[in-house]
Amino acid sequence: MNRRHRVTVAITVACALTVLAAPAYAAPEPTAGPGASATRQPEKSLEEVRAEIDGLYRQAASATDAYNLAEEQAKKQSAEIVKLAQAIVDGQARIEELKQRAGAAARAQYRNGGIPEEAKLVLTDDPQLFLESAGRLVQGQKATRDLLTELQRRQDDLETYTRDASTEWTRLEANRARQAQTKKLITEKIAAAEKLESQLEAAERERLRKLEQQAQYAAQTAWLESGALKEINRSASAQGKAAIRFATEQIGKPYVWGAEGPDSYDCSGLTQRAWGTAGRGIPRTSQEQWRLLPRISVKDMRPGDLIIYYADASHVAMYIGDGAMVHAPRPGRHVTVAGAGSMPILGVVRPDK
Repeated sequence: MNRRHRVTVAITVACALTVLAAPAYAAPEPTAGPGASATRQPEKSLEEVRAEIDGLYRQAASATDAYNLAEEQAKKQSAEIVKLAQAIVDGQARIEELKQRAGAAARAQYRNGGIPEEAKLVLTDDPQLFLESAGRLVQGQKATRDLLTELQRRQDDLETYTRDASTEWTRLEANRARQAQTKKLITEKIAAAEKLESQLEAAERERLRKLEQQAQYAAQTAWLESGALKEINRSASAQGKAAIRFATEQIGKPYVWGAEGPDSYDCSGLTQRAWGTAGRGIPRTSQEQWRLLPRISVKDMRPGDLIIYYADASHVAMYIGDGAMVHAPRPGRHVTVAGAGSMPILGVVRPDK
């Protein structure tokens, strides 16, 4: 066992020993009104309460990813609508210019008595003038054809831009509706979890936190004992070091769903901002980070890589070495360092591969 592994295991065991046993927790009974049945609510253990709270926050995390993706798409669609609107304005201006040029040509012909250039060419008896006029006539006819062709193309483009802008606007409004619905769901899940936690006494809330830590330490210990860290002794890239430096500087800042800094973060907001600061743009959500970034095996993981958690890729953290990661855990918690194996690992991605 190398020194890093010994240190990591020692920290894990020491933390696990601090966890207290959890007594049963009785959910507060509603006040019985007149004539109401005095049915006693079944008691829940603190562990059952912890599992319920954790489940609610997990559902909120999945919904947060959907909200963040909808928000990112809405931003792109808004930018696309602006671009299309500018194209429409430019196209209209060009069409007006072409129409003015066509009108000028028509007015010139009218001033010449309506005699076509071809007729005037036939009537001349000056050979030199005939040759010069013939050249200008060919050029003029080509210029007129080009002008009319461009005018038609511009009008077709304008119709396409208008249709595209209408389509993007419809998609944007649908995205906004999804965002509003998802926001409502997130708010409900977080409120339900906070209500459960608020019903606990201060001592029970502290034991709840320790139970949460106990579950994480147990998962971390099992991960370490599996030999997952045996081959992980690689160094971070220059960009990876910059990303780690930024992420660890955020330790202590609160988790806020949908937040991208600088005062608060959600899980993928932290990793995106950290790698963006390091000069590498990555997708906004943990699910998109998992879908789009290059994947590597856990045994090849190095500091700076992103660890994706849970089967639905609803959480992400940054590996910082020695079996540890930095992440924004959930509402009510702050950016912190934890064991990289303290949650179910789906896979690992490398932004700068």
